[in-house]
Amino acid sequence: MTITAKDIAALREKTGAGMLDCKKALEESHGDMESAIDWLRKRGAAKAAKRADKVAAEGAVASYIHGNGRIGVLVEVNCETDFVAKNEQFQELVRDIAMHIAAISPQYVSRDEVPLEMIEREKAIYRDQLNAEGKPEEMVEKILEGKLNKFYEEICLLDQKFIKDEDKTIAKLLEEKTAEIGEKIHIRRFALYRLGEGIEKQESNLAKEVAEQLA
Repeated sequence: MTITAKDIAALREKTGAGMLDCKKALEESHGDMESAIDWLRKRGAAKAAKRADKVAAEGAVASYIHGNGRIGVLVEVNCETDFVAKNEQFQELVRDIAMHIAAISPQYVSRDEVPLEMIEREKAIYRDQLNAEGKPEEMVEKILEGKLNKFYEEICLLDQKFIKDEDKTIAKLLEEKTAEIGEKIHIRRFALYRLGEGIEKQESNLAKEVAEQLA
């Protein structure tokens, strides 16, 4: 059976799932709409997508301390209700995210938070490298996209592979937990502290000033 764009749009309207997920569901279900809905529900795609526009203002702030107090993390993870915020499954998720941050050291929650000047600087460096390697111009942009995705994976929490299961990203983990728990789950912000971070630089600057005064 041929799957049409109209069929995909109809399934998307019913479930709120992504276009690619809807197309796959219809293909797996041989075009049967109800079977496709069940296929999406089993994988959590429909339920999670339906909650994407919900307001998540409840939740929890969790801390994680590692290395005898040498590394500390505070993270705020939001959900829709206070009831879920107190749920052990949600609390465990928040602790896992805090632990992940301590281990992997992201700089931002999502790509949207990365300063444009940082992105442009990285793109310029990658483009110069590729041109120096003699890559054809038609290949440069495609390779550049891959390098930027790797860059985001290094600095953006949602793009990183979950430390407890590297087959999924943090974004995918949140999607799965949204489907399991039944509420939208959102990482709002975090802070990562490393003992002594920045002190060496300050001491170095002070020593330089003293040396200049004695000269």
